[in-house]
Amino acid sequence: MIDLDAVRSLRTVAREGSVSAAASALGFTPSAVSQQIKRLERETGVTLLERVGRGVALTDAGTHLVVGSTPILAELEKLRADLQADGSPRGAVAGDLRVAAFSTVVRGMLAPLLVDLAAAHPDLRLLVRESEPWETVALVASGQRDLGIAHQWGGVALAIPENLVVTPLFTDVADVIVHRNHRLADREVVHPADLADEAWVATFETTICRQWLRRLFDGIRNAPRVVYESMEFENHLELARTGAVVALVPRLGRAALGDDLVAIPTAAPASTRDVVAVHRRSQADSPALRVALEALIAAGRGRPR
Repeated sequence: MIDLDAVRSLRTVAREGSVSAAASALGFTPSAVSQQIKRLERETGVTLLERVGRGVALTDAGTHLVVGSTPILAELEKLRADLQADGSPRGAVAGDLRVAAFSTVVRGMLAPLLVDLAAAHPDLRLLVRESEPWETVALVASGQRDLGIAHQWGGVALAIPENLVVTPLFTDVADVIVHRNHRLADREVVHPADLADEAWVATFETTICRQWLRRLFDGIRNAPRVVYESMEFENHLELARTGAVVALVPRLGRAALGDDLVAIPTAAPASTRDVVAVHRRSQADSPALRVALEALIAAGRGRPR
């Protein structure tokens, strides 16, 4: 019998281009993914992957298995959603819903929502994992998570596989955070040229937030000059509080600035990010997914504009 979890791993390897990248997307170790693929090759009696340069590619047999398994996995997922709907009393929602979301939406929106959903549906359990947007998309597309919340900054594209449905939730704004004594503190907006000589604290190079910060300074040489790196926006605020650096911090989930910090929006371009939910098409009839998605949409509508 073919191990469907191993097939999902093979599909992720094909999409990501390497075992290590697939393991990162799936939340496994590279060794675990390799073992799954080897076991699948033993079960099928054919070679599924071949090495190409520093990465790997599907063999013809591997491609056949991935393409052929797509409708099967989709039908199994739809069957599971149908069974959940049929097996629950009218209006009842039960079971586990695996969620992947970025940190500020967990803090600024999802945490209170979990409490409300638990009160409304005591038999529903939401299992939340924090992840970067592209990891979230990969986790949902591969079946490792059922619902994802991701963000897309300005012109920084986020590739969405065809098996996913995207639901817009709301638009978040990021402000430049400066000390109250900063030369720009009294501005209503700031332009990238105003900030060309500043020292910055920013997230890591691999993040979408950092990509947007670079995009903000397109055409301006030697900017931004990042001297501190941290994945925690709370740290960004504390470092900006020293007056040594400035930061670009989203409003969603942002801690109170206090009297010594000032938030200034950027102009030309504005620093905004679209927050979206993603789920697999085959899960559209899942009662658990529906109630969670409806709650997210309502929470997004209720946010201040």
